[in-house]
Amino acid sequence: MMAKVLPKSMRAVGLYKYLPIADAESLLDIQVPLPTWKDTDVLVEVKATAVNPIDTKQRAPKPVTPDDQQLPRILGWDGAGIVAAKGEKTKYFNIGDEVFFTADLRRNGSNAQYVALDEVMVGVKPKNLTFEEAAAMPLTTVTAYESLYDRLLLSEKDKGKSLLIINSGGGVGSVASQLAKNLGLTVIGTASRPETEAFSLQHGADIVLNHTQDLLPQLEAKGFKNGVDFILVNYDPLPYWDMLMAAIKPQGKICLIVDSSGKLDVRPLKDKSLTLVSEMMATRIKYDTEDKYRYHEILQDVTKLFEEGKLKTTLTKTMSPINAANLREAHRLIEERKTIGKIVLSGF
Repeated sequence: MMAKVLPKSMRAVGLYKYLPIADAESLLDIQVPLPTWKDTDVLVEVKATAVNPIDTKQRAPKPVTPDDQQLPRILGWDGAGIVAAKGEKTKYFNIGDEVFFTADLRRNGSNAQYVALDEVMVGVKPKNLTFEEAAAMPLTTVTAYESLYDRLLLSEKDKGKSLLIINSGGGVGSVASQLAKNLGLTVIGTASRPETEAFSLQHGADIVLNHTQDLLPQLEAKGFKNGVDFILVNYDPLPYWDMLMAAIKPQGKICLIVDSSGKLDVRPLKDKSLTLVSEMMATRIKYDTEDKYRYHEILQDVTKLFEEGKLKTTLTKTMSPINAANLREAHRLIEERKTIGKIVLSGF
């Protein structure tokens, strides 16, 4: 397909200062030049962009200013669209391909009409998903996939074993539940509201515990007196630490995906010969590792899982159009922790 004639500039939502979301200048409608793309980049015309907790953390007031970065700063690292142009060394995509992607935090993101990103961060959009449904999935799905397969090293050999997911109703938790269920594990989730409990059960959890109460007696009551084989922690691990050390079986594995708010005492790991691992989805691209193509490989596998009906989207709310007012509202909802599933903004 011939490259479409690209505009010189584009609409976007960006920021010049890190401000509270209640401030009208926290996110602004702006007009900016089209991003430039590198040899291994694709330029994607954005059809839908998702909003994640990472967006709110990046935007929130902080001691540093964005002065050291290219201004304005455009957030959004999760989306779907159509390939509009590509670098000379790209090998996975053609112009006109429908794709979904997880972007690079060091570059401007998908809250814009076009985004440029390394093609390893891109996958073919599942045919059975709309742009909105697809946009909701890459960041949480790649994080969940890497956590289970690359960090905890789960596979079909673990069929029948148990996985405890702290915060199974969240974006990563609700995908990890589905992936683990596909491998034949017993999935024990945690939630605190009836609606998040229901969401967890709909997305692969076999059992859901209440994480506002002590989890150990609840695990015992559900038949896990001897503990669980694996734990995925989608929350600050500090308040859970003693429970994690008690609940994990000897030689078990624990994966953390959220920073700890304080120092963790790793000494109890030795007694049970435990494995503690961390997952940061951006590691391979940030450090330009030799296996960074793994992102593309994961997204391709994920597309297959969606098309085979083994994974379902966690999209729960769509807002349109993509503008500052709607993005401020989406950030507010996430900061108030009132959301279930994913919020996606669609169309300009």
